Amino acid sequence: MTNLVNLQDVSLAYGPLVLLDKVSLGVDEGERIGVVGRNGGGKSTMISVLAGFTEPDSGRVVHNRGLRVGFLHQRDDFPDSTIGEFVLGDRAEHEWAGDARIRDILRGLLGGWDLNLPMSGLSGGERRRSGLARLLVGDHDLIILDEPTNHLDIEGIAWLAEHLRGRPEALVVVTHDRWFLDAVTTRTWEVGRGAIERYEGGYAAYVLAKAERDRQAAAEEDRRQNLMRKELAWLRRGAPARTSKPKFRIEAANQLIADEPPARDTVELVRFASSRLGKTVIDLKKVSVSIPDRTLLDELTWQLGPGDRVGLVGVNGAGKSTLLKILAEEREPDSGTVRTGRTVKLAHLSQNIAELDPAMRPLQAVMDVREHITIGKRDYTASQMLEKFGFRGERQWTPIGDLSGGEKRRLQLLRLLMDEPNVLLLDEPTNDLDIETLTELEDLLDGWPGSLVLVSHDRYFLERITDRVLALMGDGSLAFLPNGVDEYLERRAATADEVTVPLGASETAAAQASPAAEPALSQADRRAAQKEMQRVERRMDKIAKREAQLHEQMASAAEDYTKLAELDAEAKVLAAEKEELEMVWLEQAELIGD
Repeated sequence: MTNLVNLQDVSLAYGPLVLLDKVSLGVDEGERIGVVGRNGGGKSTMISVLAGFTEPDSGRVVHNRGLRVGFLHQRDDFPDSTIGEFVLGDRAEHEWAGDARIRDILRGLLGGWDLNLPMSGLSGGERRRSGLARLLVGDHDLIILDEPTNHLDIEGIAWLAEHLRGRPEALVVVTHDRWFLDAVTTRTWEVGRGAIERYEGGYAAYVLAKAERDRQAAAEEDRRQNLMRKELAWLRRGAPARTSKPKFRIEAANQLIADEPPARDTVELVRFASSRLGKTVIDLKKVSVSIPDRTLLDELTWQLGPGDRVGLVGVNGAGKSTLLKILAEEREPDSGTVRTGRTVKLAHLSQNIAELDPAMRPLQAVMDVREHITIGKRDYTASQMLEKFGFRGERQWTPIGDLSGGEKRRLQLLRLLMDEPNVLLLDEPTNDLDIETLTELEDLLDGWPGSLVLVSHDRYFLERITDRVLALMGDGSLAFLPNGVDEYLERRAATADEVTVPLGASETAAAQASPAAEPALSQADRRAAQKEMQRVERRMDKIAKREAQLHEQMASAAEDYTKLAELDAEAKVLAAEKEELEMVWLEQAELIGD
């Protein structure tokens, strides 16, 4: 395997803050590395050094001869040009229109855009998508991405993960999106305190391996603390009998997790929420909202009940933020009624950050709301809550005016929670939160009794915090999704209109560039195949549940041979049906793949 880039004893500091301290590591051809760590810990600096954009204070950065690096910064400068000129460069229309990879990138990131529009007219998020598209259109040996999922919705993130999995280049990606890390990466680097710890596997494997390292470190500390006592005991009793040393296996880490209680006691939380909220929380009846070019909500009737934890997904512009504003009574519907329970104490975190006194300190800002809070069965002080949200030590006394945008958003979220609302409406609360702070927030919300509606592009957070998922599909309706985000993506794929190549590139140009291409599967046939796959998957889920029941019944009827024979016969029938269903699924998948 060819080595692409090496860091040799690299150190870098900004004043007293040491970000890299004699770090040595490398990236090999085809590696897929996820970079995690606290905000401000040096992740962006490290990948900038890796790419050769930042010079270290000491040490060497060695690139393979002729190495082509594609680097997506968090903040890029954009030229005064059209979108097409920026993304596609000087490629002729027939050249990019006939390239399936480029067409897929344009559809996935810039679908429906007029590429003749100027870059100057784009929003920050749209410029970010354009920069990502420009990078992916190019050819590289190493791709380095700094927070590529920012400004992408759930569909966009799913597309990007699938696209990157199909590329041959080595990949280094900094992201707080844990679902994306598991979907794309096979190694993890944790950056912090000047060092980089390396782990095999994506995010889930990293969590298990880190738990094992922490366990070993704690055991080592226990050994150090008790060393003198054990030495004295040894001298008193003499050498013990020889015993084999215990070997820790990964199953031990799994066992630690298996022994933990469920993330939250849903029944108990709903019961407690009902006692605080009563039967009525927020009821919508025939609510309609329109904007000049489309209808966002069309006679929507829906009830948010006590203890409901709802994730809300949908295409950009479908009306998710508008629905939250209506639930919060910050916007009147065009028609219909909104009824809010008398005991509701609501908190709404919007995407717009309310300004705080820039001279105030974070600890003061939180204590102005409340000095103590009880979540579940635990009491926390304002200072302890600030620590959970990433404000440690002197940061609790830093003037708010000197905080970053992400820190200000964290502070606003914490102030909302400290006010102890019983209904939470959260619009993209994970923006600018690092993974450690996300897990702290998840832990807090696990024990929080109340009703919650969450809009988030962070799929891991959404599935972790909520119990059910609803979708605004763009037609004014609200759909319940029993299978969560996966079902939403399936429905979107099944109902998506035929996507045309941006900039009006002629079908003739594409056809001339790829004359041997076979006719594409019609949209109706594709939908039929996807529906058949969904039917098969539902049936296979039922079979799996029944098989589990049969195994339990067999174990219970170990001495009843007649009953065992009956159960075994049913199991064989199910196994045969499952095999047939798998063949049907593969046939439909192959058809769509063509």
